[in-house]
Amino acid sequence: MPAAFLPTTADEIRALGWERPDVVLVSGDAYVDHPSFAAAVIGRVLEARGWKVAVLPQPDWRSADAWRALGRPRLFWAVSAGNMDSMINHYTANRKRRNDDAYSPGGRIGLRPDRPTAIYAQRCREAFPGVPVVLGGVEASLRRIAHFDYWSETVRPSMLVSSKADLLVYGMGEKPVVEIARRLDAGEPVTALRDLRGVAYLLGRTEALAEHRFPGASNDPRTVELPSLEEVSSDPRAFARMTALHHHETSPLNARRVVQRHGDRLLVQNPPTLPLTEAEMDAVYDLPYARRPHPRYAEPVPAFEMIKDSVTIMRGCFGGCTFCSITMHQGRIIQSRSPESVVREVERIAKDPAFRGTISDVGGPTANMYRMRCTKPEVEAKCRRLSCIHPVVCPLLGTDHGPTVDLLRRTRAVPGVKRVHVASGIRMDLAAKDDAYLDELVRHHVGGHLKVAPEHVSDTVLEKMKKPPQATFETFSERFAAASRRAGREQYLVPYFIAGHPGSGVAEMIELAEFLRRTGYRPRQVQDFIPAPMDIATCMWHTGLDPFTMEPVTSAKRLRDRVVQRALMQFFDPKHWFTVRRALLDAGRGDLIGDGPRCLIPSHPPPEALEARRAAAEAAARRGTAAEARARLEGDADEDPTGGEDGGDETYVHAQDAGTSPTVGYRPGRPGARRRRPGR
Repeated sequence: MPAAFLPTTADEIRALGWERPDVVLVSGDAYVDHPSFAAAVIGRVLEARGWKVAVLPQPDWRSADAWRALGRPRLFWAVSAGNMDSMINHYTANRKRRNDDAYSPGGRIGLRPDRPTAIYAQRCREAFPGVPVVLGGVEASLRRIAHFDYWSETVRPSMLVSSKADLLVYGMGEKPVVEIARRLDAGEPVTALRDLRGVAYLLGRTEALAEHRFPGASNDPRTVELPSLEEVSSDPRAFARMTALHHHETSPLNARRVVQRHGDRLLVQNPPTLPLTEAEMDAVYDLPYARRPHPRYAEPVPAFEMIKDSVTIMRGCFGGCTFCSITMHQGRIIQSRSPESVVREVERIAKDPAFRGTISDVGGPTANMYRMRCTKPEVEAKCRRLSCIHPVVCPLLGTDHGPTVDLLRRTRAVPGVKRVHVASGIRMDLAAKDDAYLDELVRHHVGGHLKVAPEHVSDTVLEKMKKPPQATFETFSERFAAASRRAGREQYLVPYFIAGHPGSGVAEMIELAEFLRRTGYRPRQVQDFIPAPMDIATCMWHTGLDPFTMEPVTSAKRLRDRVVQRALMQFFDPKHWFTVRRALLDAGRGDLIGDGPRCLIPSHPPPEALEARRAAAEAAARRGTAAEARARLEGDADEDPTGGEDGGDETYVHAQDAGTSPTVGYRPGRPGARRRRPGR
């Protein structure tokens, strides 16, 4: 009989009649028993196979007491930072500490450290030496080899080095974690599990690399050696070669084993886990989730409030965008649930007395990739393309939206459901091929606005992103508008754009600003590029090279340059007038200043611009920076580099404080502590 919730305390464990848990899941997130939260999924999958699973959510990492309190796990510790990478969770693109944490009760910060995976693993070993420690989750998955760390601006070794864990499970972990539990329960040592797909490990200094065959796909038995940690740390070209090599070993159908020297030790990454079948996906999502936070929390968990009535229908993405980590974690092969499983989940949601009739989202990483896959399995087994739709849609890709349309119709027919939204975004180049899908979408599943992600308008930048050219967005916009007219509905697109992506300079951002002026789009939020570990765009940012062509790529690395790009995207906001004016003049585009229909900003600063400059100068004076205050009043300073993010808080963070200081993580009790960058 499954528990209403997995136990989180010693008292809850005893109430279930357990002597001790078999597995303890240590998570950096609050425990929400919902299939959108990794700890719930892994815990329920293990529970369904008969193991006793406890969850240790957001423990106080300053000692091992919380770990000891649950008792010694019989099989292993499973450690994860949570649903998000902790550094992206904690810091903005300008390395400013965020003011909230969506995965913590009340949105409170300070409930987990920076880079908690390694710290949690250390506490596991401290609490009960000898119990195997297995890492998983996004943070570990994206740090499984040597990687560039944006927050410390260094190349860091595999997470296995800092954590000293026995195994690292990368990607979606249901299959590997069940095999780990099964084989440890059968008495095998953890070192015997190095033949599993989807795991990485470090060999001891004197251990030799064993020969392994990985069943389930016809892959090349050879091993690929990446440039060593020492090489990629000192040579940008070696880092670029590593990135290209590694990204070509990501298909579970043909990936080879990968190794990388870390000093006198060898990091080994086995081929990825095979994708879940439809039946296996159904089994995961049909488990008895409580679909709400654990009752230990008196405050709401913001991330849950946002997704509580959403339904995941698929995993994976074959888009291959260079700035996105989905493919590196969930894989390129689409894994879909059956319509029957999805409908069962919608029926469970509809029976909840608190349900108000609206399914907030039916989707996944990309809502309209449901059941799309290569139509030639024999080709798919050999294909090493990083994207099925760039530079053009592969003619072998099945792009039929029929299964998606059928699924949407079945979900909105469930009794008690009034509305089904598609909120997770769609791929425009696929949707534009199918007017029947667009008609269905705009008539029944768009609540006035549809999120799309063209990301930029410069074809030069879009090529670096591996996104379709600008003409694709314009074509889709026309077809969306036509479909809305046919449906008799007034609806709008909400496009998302990125500032500061590699390849994007002032000229490209001016091109974007002109497009926004011409079309009337007014982005209320600016998405700044953040170099996440292992992404291709991160390699470009760090090395200045495209890893596949070795051609140079420029990036806006200076803070003031990133401020300019952000301001150009919101040129219409009066507070950006001074920054936009300087950028236009420096670029020789004074023709865009004035009162003409093509101009971005007026000739003279509006009152709001003067007031914003005055407020910034006063804030600088309060910080004791007289020179900066004087520069702001005289119009010679850039805008506050932290303005416009997280409420415009004035906190400055030294680069060395972004997760690299001796005191790891937040410092509760010190609200408003300010740090200045050297020389500013």
